[in-house]
Amino acid sequence: MHSTTPSSVYWIALGAFALGMASFVTAGLVPMIEQSFSVSVAAAAQLVTVFALAYGIGSPVCVALLPAHRQRFGLLSALGVFVLANVASTVVDDFAVLLVCRAFAGLGAGVYLATGITACATVSEPHRRGRAIAIIMAGMASGTVLGVPLSLLLAEQSGWQAALWLIALLGAGSWLGLLIKLPELPAGQQMTIRSKLLLLENRKVVSILMVSLLAAVSSLGMYTFIVPFITDPSYAKVDNVTPYLWVWGLGGVAGSFLIAPLVERTEGPVLIFIIMLMLTVSLLALPVAAAVSPWLAMIPIAIWGGVGWALQVPQNNELISARERNGDGNLAVALNESALYLGSAAGAGAGGFLLLLNMPGWTLAICAGAVAFLGTVLQFMNLRAHKTRLPGLIQNVEHRSID
Repeated sequence: MHSTTPSSVYWIALGAFALGMASFVTAGLVPMIEQSFSVSVAAAAQLVTVFALAYGIGSPVCVALLPAHRQRFGLLSALGVFVLANVASTVVDDFAVLLVCRAFAGLGAGVYLATGITACATVSEPHRRGRAIAIIMAGMASGTVLGVPLSLLLAEQSGWQAALWLIALLGAGSWLGLLIKLPELPAGQQMTIRSKLLLLENRKVVSILMVSLLAAVSSLGMYTFIVPFITDPSYAKVDNVTPYLWVWGLGGVAGSFLIAPLVERTEGPVLIFIIMLMLTVSLLALPVAAAVSPWLAMIPIAIWGGVGWALQVPQNNELISARERNGDGNLAVALNESALYLGSAAGAGAGGFLLLLNMPGWTLAICAGAVAFLGTVLQFMNLRAHKTRLPGLIQNVEHRSID
């Protein structure tokens, strides 16, 4: 029987596109906002901080509080908050109020992505769930790679508010499409907050989250320093780093799309191990390739971007599969997003410390590769545990069928 991806998945992906724009565009708008509100660069940069903190810390709390029988309402409400917060950001005339608006935008974005990924898994057939999640992640990657430059170009022509208006309009289009196309989602199991917190006692869930954390420390942490790495004087002179940023981003979009058929054909733990291994090799190969030629460095950069973005498709799929019987898959996904933000911050902090010590640029890539290797080792242990559990599960099924 031929099956297709539900249209609601594409509407969720449109919202993810807007989310990808909002997550990264503010950093590019800082100089304009600094002048508009007559604040320092350091103060304007806190707009990025409050968005990230609300996204990474506040969203899991809100997802945990979301009633199990109101999943559709929660998704639409989160997207609505995200849209309204972006609209409000364009009209406020007080910087403190703008900070609050960006915090609400981050909170709505985090809750939306967690509930959106779970919703797309719910409305899709089990064997198409990985493809649906890949579409969502591809939407977010495209918003980051394609949407951010577009919105910044618009901001240069029409003011920084125009970029946020574009994000709000895309989010509003997604909200309207989901209002019409998204069916009522089945109610999950009613759970107390205390019961939901027990999620963190599940060894499988924690190990998956740790792999995401280590991957973010290495991949997103290293991305923070891709410019000082490429422009390191020990390599050939590079005047324009934009092509390298585009290669990384386009690799991420390609990886998000190409991972879909692999998720359907390969066991999740195996695929995650392969991705982590590729991430490790690409980061370790980066300084070697750059030493030969900065242009040659584009190859490991493209692979690094591709596998870095692709990883979260099987990761989220594994989390949802592990917790769907318990009804808290959306909370597991929200915690995974938190792990990514925490890892990104930790990687940026560690890289900044290395630069303070005046370490050469190549140490950034080597340390990032070492962290990715730790994640690969951890995933290898997860893979062995998965292979050990599988025969036992099969025996239990056979025993029950005999009984």
